[in-house]
Amino acid sequence: MANFEAVQGSYGRCLRDKQFIPSFYERLLARDERIQKMFVGTRWPQQNKALRRGISIALTFAAGSTIVEGSMKQMADVHSLKGHAPVDPALYVHWRESLLEAVEACDPRLTPQLREDWREALTKTTDFFTERYAKG
Repeated sequence: MANFEAVQGSYGRCLRDKQFIPSFYERLLARDERIQKMFVGTRWPQQNKALRRGISIALTFAAGSTIVEGSMKQMADVHSLKGHAPVDPALYVHWRESLLEAVEACDPRLTPQLREDWREALTKTTDFFTERYAKG
């Protein structure tokens, strides 16, 4: 089982690096032109803030906390088939890998085990979103 406390600590270190969020989006947008199209017209300051909050909620959810379940459902519904920003579940691999690469670049204390803990946390999140994709 992943050490989610260590993942939270890693996330805190990543956020101290001002390039963390921009480097994530740079990686994500380069992965698939369908992703680029989803971000046309994006207001980046708001998007960056939403991502920071979303990652925090996702990591809390992955650790087993039920306090963020409502927020997770809201985020998943926004990205569901009927949501205002639908995301094909096949694209979530790009989100996970881009985030893992950004963590690698920004957390000087990242270890192979911590990277796997991150992967487990992010997979729990994308699995939850995928389950709700057709329901939302």
